[in-house]
Amino acid sequence: MAPRIHDGDRIFIDHFYYWFHEVGRDDVIVFDHPLFPWLSCIKRVIGVPGDEVVLENGHVWVNGEELKEPYVDTPDYSARMSTIVPPGRFFVLGDHRLRSDDSCDFGFVPSGYIEGKVRFQIWPPARMGTID
Repeated sequence: MAPRIHDGDRIFIDHFYYWFHEVGRDDVIVFDHPLFPWLSCIKRVIGVPGDEVVLENGHVWVNGEELKEPYVDTPDYSARMSTIVPPGRFFVLGDHRLRSDDSCDFGFVPSGYIEGKVRFQIWPPARMGTID
């Protein structure tokens, strides 16, 4: 999730947030890896159930509208796909697109795999703050 979150950083995960709110596009979530459930991952939700997601030429479109992604430093110009997010599933991408293990690799994330929403970064102090 670089450049915002790096290996070794400390974050606060709100495990109760989704008891009261729907998972939303742009949320940064922690979830069990769909292929290796003992491994937790941090990614950004790009598509929610029913969304059409298209990746092409370093750009992402959701339901025909191009996403503005200021959190992505280097787009992945090689990623090409088009999909519709099924019910109860989510399409996630890492912010560091060139080195991310995400829905382009393992498919959709089932809602039951989501552990919580990343709310704050608490370490290191230079990057402390809310996650947007």
